[in-house]
Amino acid sequence: MFRTVNNLKINYDDLGEGEFVLILHGWGSNIELHRHMATVLARKYRVLMPDMPGFGQSETPPEPWKVDDYVDFILEFLKDYDIKKLTLIGHSFGGRVIIKLCSLELPFEIEKVILVDSAGVMPKKTAAQKLFQKGIKAGKKLLSGAEEKGILPGATESLRSKIGSDDYKAASPIMRATLVNVVNEDLCHLMPNVKCPALLIWGQNDDATPLSDGQTMEKLMPEAALIVFDGCGHYSFLENQGQFTAILCSFMNI
Repeated sequence: MFRTVNNLKINYDDLGEGEFVLILHGWGSNIELHRHMATVLARKYRVLMPDMPGFGQSETPPEPWKVDDYVDFILEFLKDYDIKKLTLIGHSFGGRVIIKLCSLELPFEIEKVILVDSAGVMPKKTAAQKLFQKGIKAGKKLLSGAEEKGILPGATESLRSKIGSDDYKAASPIMRATLVNVVNEDLCHLMPNVKCPALLIWGQNDDATPLSDGQTMEKLMPEAALIVFDGCGHYSFLENQGQFTAILCSFMNI
């Protein structure tokens, strides 16, 4: 289904009846990866899941966004529904948006939170990484100056494409700038505001948002409990779908 939110054409799904559940996907992902999860939840709940702007079949924002812009988008998206209580489920980047939502005064109660391999903890850089980053910045400055003089056209973008992550390389220019905004925001100071029961599910071998991030969240969130899936990576809810579904049904009383 499609509707317009903040002047953007948004693809979303709306399944089931009952109290509301909102599912937010990760970076570079879309609602289709959560189809099984949503179908299970729809046995008891009304499940909403949008392709967030810039992902799936939803339109890309006209300019680079920050996490706060995605939070504003979600609040606008939810205005059409008479929500009294809401459970929030987020994978990776979706978790960032949820952590910020939990820090706001909202017109509804956040009843439960489920974060799966969530982002939000900024990794500490080693001395070598800091030195490398300084070198990259210096290189970009030199190349940018050369481009302005008509020398080495496209050199800066070529450098970015070689050193950037897979997510960065796959994104459009607007979404690349958005990704830079997003990953450079640490949300640890907001995690104590997630005061409702919070279930944290992590892949033991997650190399995008490492298990240590989940352990940090468990310490900072007052009512959080961490469950680790052995042998799984960043998409633990898909890699061990059976165990994930059983835990989901138990936590959500399905």
